[in-house]
Amino acid sequence: MNIILFGPPGAGKGTQADHLVETRGWVKLSTGDMLRAAVAAGTEIGQQAKSIMDRGDLVSDEIVVGIIAERIGQPDCSKGFILDGFPRTVPQAEALDAMLDSKNLSLDVVIEIQVSEDILIDRIKTRASESAEVRADDTIETLIKRLGVYKEQTAPLLPYYEKQGKLKTVNGMAPISEVEAQIEAVLEA
Repeated sequence: MNIILFGPPGAGKGTQADHLVETRGWVKLSTGDMLRAAVAAGTEIGQQAKSIMDRGDLVSDEIVVGIIAERIGQPDCSKGFILDGFPRTVPQAEALDAMLDSKNLSLDVVIEIQVSEDILIDRIKTRASESAEVRADDTIETLIKRLGVYKEQTAPLLPYYEKQGKLKTVNGMAPISEVEAQIEAVLEA
């Protein structure tokens, strides 16, 4: 099964993806990690990405989709994969769909973890107060900026996947175990 977990920053996508990796044996595909791995491996597409990143530019959607294509061809992805951090825009989603189609693959489901902004802000405050080491992106200011980017760029993907009949929504404000159970119910349906 191949899925995407969507939701605003702090919604718990990483926690839920890690749970699915552990319980289902799927592979979590983070585009950032894959880019770094392709560069380190010196693949053709990794070399293209390296020259772009060395200039300080953003890697094109074409290269990112190429790296995903390389990665999902590896044996450990045969059970399924979870996309993390991609796609972020409708053109990226269209390119991803075309690439998957060319490999006779598709996304099975897109799960949106819905969380209110007030709850997200409270989570960041709690995480910052409970942690001895505060992550650089764990500030209210950073979260508000990231929420704005999510609403502007990524949230428009939800209707895209809804039209395909792939979008399912879970309540991300529930305790972690309940969110896990909701996701499992979606996957079993």
